[in-house]
Amino acid sequence: MEINKNQLLRFTTAGSVDDGKSTLIGRLLYDSKSIFEDQLASVEKTSHQKGIEGVDLALFTDGQKDEREQGITIDVAYRYFTTPKRKFIIADTPGHIQYTRNMVTGASTANAALILIDARNGVIEQTKRHAFIASLLQIPHVIVCVNKMDLVDYSEDRYHEIVDQFEGFSAKLSINDIRYIPISALNGDNVVNKSENMNWFAGAPLLDLLETIHIGSDTNKIDARFPVQTVIRPQRDGFIDFRGYAGRVSSGIFRVGDEVTVLPSGFNSKITSIYLGEESIEETFANMSVVMTLEDDIDISRGNMIVKPNNQPEQLQEFDVMMCWLNNRPAQPRTKYSLMHTSNETKTIIKDIVYKMDIHTYIRIEGDSNIQMNDIFRATLKSAKPLFVDNYRNNRITGSLILVDDATKETVAAGMIV
Repeated sequence: MEINKNQLLRFTTAGSVDDGKSTLIGRLLYDSKSIFEDQLASVEKTSHQKGIEGVDLALFTDGQKDEREQGITIDVAYRYFTTPKRKFIIADTPGHIQYTRNMVTGASTANAALILIDARNGVIEQTKRHAFIASLLQIPHVIVCVNKMDLVDYSEDRYHEIVDQFEGFSAKLSINDIRYIPISALNGDNVVNKSENMNWFAGAPLLDLLETIHIGSDTNKIDARFPVQTVIRPQRDGFIDFRGYAGRVSSGIFRVGDEVTVLPSGFNSKITSIYLGEESIEETFANMSVVMTLEDDIDISRGNMIVKPNNQPEQLQEFDVMMCWLNNRPAQPRTKYSLMHTSNETKTIIKDIVYKMDIHTYIRIEGDSNIQMNDIFRATLKSAKPLFVDNYRNNRITGSLILVDDATKETVAAGMIV
């Protein structure tokens, strides 16, 4: 299978405290020669000051002072690197239970999730919690990395025992593609280079898997959605009558000549041109930021959505959402919040809390409306005006939203429309 070397893969790491997430990313960057010389020199110096021989790989991602001093990851750390086959964005997320919201933030746009398991401890509650969040966020690919295999003498039996443990509970989750790989991030076994200590494992090293995993079909190419962000009116020579609609394609494909419908007005028109920067192109697809022009002069503004006549999102003012609460202050049902959905903004209230999830056991707790930071729950929202929404399972862009506190302007919740 041919891989597009310009293709971008976003992946997130998840695991319990001290499972080696930061060390794994450091090993990926170090062994793939993606570290600048000044970064390497700085980390070598810090490692020496801490009395560590060689390089403390975790320091490549733990950038905050508190993180370095405590040896833990607190906030989401984003790292970028490129190999000859693919570009990558890594979101290194904290393992502590009190940072569940950080994992939700880091994983929300990921193509793949790396879930680390300490080979000595096997599947623990945090493993189940992170797998549940990966399932909730509909991350297409999950790679279970059984780490610290060097501390269990590279035991094949122990590896298969952990794989059986994970498969035992993940059958209840909605994850389409799960892969397993035994690694030692500290020693580099099966990270970038194939392990000589685990000849019994026939699979490829982790980097090879990340470079070749098929993500082309992860994007929704069926439901054409173009939320309008702004209207372009240059008002200069050569463009006096130009009226373009700028935005980012959420999903689907638009081509010059396509019949389209503008929501909420319902007026139909045809695409006359598509611009990527100043270049005129014939088609555009998901994640491309473009400007479109239409055949008819329709009143279109920010928050409107251009779609196909025979494939439209639902227009709803009341709908159910799975939410993760992100704020220190508890959720306040019947209180007004600002709701941000694609390029749309409106007021909303939490009309009802349907149930809260116990993410230790996957049990739904009904009748509990006490929602605190990091809680995951299902709620009914009622907005001041209709929104153009899809089920999150079908479209992660038009199916997601955030709530903002009007007084503090803080983002208080992230939600997935169900």
